[in-house]
Amino acid sequence: EVMFENYTTTLNIEVGTLLDMVETGILPACAKDMAKYVSMPALAGERKDVYIGIKTESDKLKALFEKKPHDLRAEATYFCDTIKPQMLAVRAMVDKAEGLLEAGLYP
Repeated sequence: EVMFENYTTTLNIEVGTLLDMVETGILPACAKDMAKYVSMPALAGERKDVYIGIKTESDKLKALFEKKPHDLRAEATYFCDTIKPQMLAVRAMVDKAEGLLEAGLYP
């Protein structure tokens, strides 16, 4: 039981931190980068899809996080089977964006 509690506490913190980083750092940086292509959208490449993908995947993570069970064992299983894969999906989109963002904008 102590191990489940430690695991769920750690993941609660990690999810909160990831969502906070995306909402306060990554998405604003993406918006600033995208604004540079307003007059020449053809040069933006896949930026729009990637940046919207970050928002979409982080919204999914937030929704899944809000549905977490309150039983300790069930919560630990839910984090392992549902939350962690969605965290990886968010991270994959952020990693794609990192390669597209102007260096000075990446938080």
